[in-house]
Amino acid sequence: MSLTDKGKTGVCAGKRVIGITGGVGSGKSRILSVLKSEYGAEVIQADQVAAELEEPGQEGLVLLVERFGTDILALDGTLDRKAFADRIFADPAALAEVNRIIHPLTIREMKQRIKASGSELVAVEAALFDEESRKLCDEMWLIDTDEETRIGRLMRDRRYSYEKCKSIMKNQPSREQFLALSDQVIDNNGSIEDIRRQLRERLGRDHI
Repeated sequence: MSLTDKGKTGVCAGKRVIGITGGVGSGKSRILSVLKSEYGAEVIQADQVAAELEEPGQEGLVLLVERFGTDILALDGTLDRKAFADRIFADPAALAEVNRIIHPLTIREMKQRIKASGSELVAVEAALFDEESRKLCDEMWLIDTDEETRIGRLMRDRRYSYEKCKSIMKNQPSREQFLALSDQVIDNNGSIEDIRRQLRERLGRDHI
C-alpha cells in the first residue's frame, strides 16, 4: 500500500495530506523536520503563509490597510508587526476582524499550494485548525507532549519565563479540544528514534 492509498479521503488526488497540530512547545517542528528530510514531504505552515500574505503588495496587507488605516505600517511600507499585534490583542473585536480577513486568504493559498505540490506527501502545520481548514487534510495528527516538557522547551529555546509559558498555554485549546479534531496522536515526549518508529507505523514505510 502506498502513501497515496493509505488513509486517503480524496482531498487532493495523488497526494496524502496530513495536518499537524498541537500546542505551543509540543515540538511540531521536530516532526515536520523528519517528515521533510526522511519522507520527502512538502511542508506548508499556516503562520508562514499568512505572513507572506501580509507583505507589501499582497492582498492580505491591502485589505488590512483598507480596514485599519496606514498607521499600521512601518516607515518602509511593511506591516509594523509588533505594534499591530499589541493593538489587536488588546482589542478582541479587532483581532476577530483580522482573522476574518486573513483566515480565508490563508486557507485559499494553502489549498493552491497543496494542489501545486509535486510531493505525494504534504504536511500542513497550524497551531489552530477549525472545521474549514481541517477540510484541507486527509487526516489530522496531534503532536502530544506533556505540559512540563513543553514549558522546559520554551524556556530553553525561546527564553520564555515560566509565567509566560503558562499564560500562552492558558489561551490555547485544551488537549481535549485538540483531540476532537485529530485522527492520530504522535507522542513527542521521547527520543527522535521513538518519533521515527511512530512515523513508520503511520506512514507504512521507512523513509525515502
